[in-house]
Amino acid sequence: MTLIVPEGIDPELARAAALQPDLDYGEPQAARAALARAYRISKAMRGGTDAQDGLLVDDRTVPARSGAPDIPVRIYVRPGDAEPRPALLFFHGGGFVTGNLDTEDARCREIARRTGLVVVSVDYRLAPEHPFPCAFEDCYDALLWTVANASELGVDTERIAVGGTSAGGALTAAVSMAARDLDGPPIVHQMMLYPVVDHTMTTGSMKEFSATPGWHQRNNVHMWRHYLGTETPDAVSPYAAPGVAEDLSGLPPAYLMTAEFDPLRDEGLDYARRMLAAGVSVEIHHFPGTFHGFDAAAPRATVARRALDEQCAVLAHVTGMRVS
Repeated sequence: MTLIVPEGIDPELARAAALQPDLDYGEPQAARAALARAYRISKAMRGGTDAQDGLLVDDRTVPARSGAPDIPVRIYVRPGDAEPRPALLFFHGGGFVTGNLDTEDARCREIARRTGLVVVSVDYRLAPEHPFPCAFEDCYDALLWTVANASELGVDTERIAVGGTSAGGALTAAVSMAARDLDGPPIVHQMMLYPVVDHTMTTGSMKEFSATPGWHQRNNVHMWRHYLGTETPDAVSPYAAPGVAEDLSGLPPAYLMTAEFDPLRDEGLDYARRMLAAGVSVEIHHFPGTFHGFDAAAPRATVARRALDEQCAVLAHVTGMRVS
């Protein structure tokens, strides 16, 4: 299938959109290898700036629940800030099938550097080898671990936010729901960036964007089949597909970002509206002229910088920090 760059794409994003690979999520191993190559190329194009950002970065593992393997995490700390500090647990995207700690390394670094939040990036288990609830359990267990080890990490347990991109947005919503339902740790904010929330795939944008760069309807079908373990599930947990949740009241305040030429656009907007109707404080930002993952694909574009600036500003505001 040939990907089609939509008319109306932001001019600064056009080249990045045209260079997006048409990955086949029906073949998870091949998709993972292709994305790993793309990440290496992207990092080389950004240049070797990581060592100059001044952050303390620590890769370690978090004990998981009985029978599950330990969970790799990457912790980013800006040295010199007063403790205890707020924290952000971040869950990468990748359709529940691809992605790792490197996927959102650049974003996590910038958030930590500019806001002073302790960022804990979580390398949850991937489908289809590990279908739902594995990824959800890993992310929730990472939240519990962060709270249990707050003193060592220098984290203020009253100022913990969660966030994620795409499938990581679904995990953000699910962890927020679980914390509410299970009387878990308080979450001060949830940040969902072009999130996955609806397994039914019936929205207008899902039907319209069948060949768009970044993500399209065909891979969405593969994603849910891998994650849910079946093409026709009898029932789906809201911790897998948050859009099926009947009660969205009592959730943390939220920031939800969508992209114009993204099949996930309408389900994200619908979820934001439902949270608003349930009394949740929600900030919605829809970026016109953009595609799924635009800010990672073209990080130097004006609209991508504006998006990241806003994410940092929101996280700093809700946690009482200042953006540098």
